[in-house]
Amino acid sequence: MAKQALCPCGRGLPYAECCGPAHQGTPPSSAEALMRSRYSAFARDDDDYVLRTWHPHTRPATIEPDTGLRWVGLDIIESTGGGLFDAEGVVEFRAHYRDHGKPGDMVERSRFVRHEGQWVYWGPILTDGSLANL
Repeated sequence: MAKQALCPCGRGLPYAECCGPAHQGTPPSSAEALMRSRYSAFARDDDDYVLRTWHPHTRPATIEPDTGLRWVGLDIIESTGGGLFDAEGVVEFRAHYRDHGKPGDMVERSRFVRHEGQWVYWGPILTDGSLANL
């Protein structure tokens, strides 16, 4: 039996059992699950999914891929709200990458909201606590 590829989001599950269903159209059940699926989409160069899960009021028209950038790991620092009965949630994460072979990481506190019954990414929360992209 062939070994299934692990999901890029870092949960330790096979992609087909983790973020794969979200990428195929099953809406994530929480803000954190959406964050993980968006990270996996970036890691798998699935720009369509990234755009589809971005709130229409803050979504860019396109995403310019950087062919020298590879996402190599995700750590969830904190997740608040974003559950079954919540209208919004915040997920703070650290995403690790290699940019033309050089390691780096980015940290972001992201706001997620429900739009038409599904979780979507609104944008980053700036260091002063304000929301970007308003």
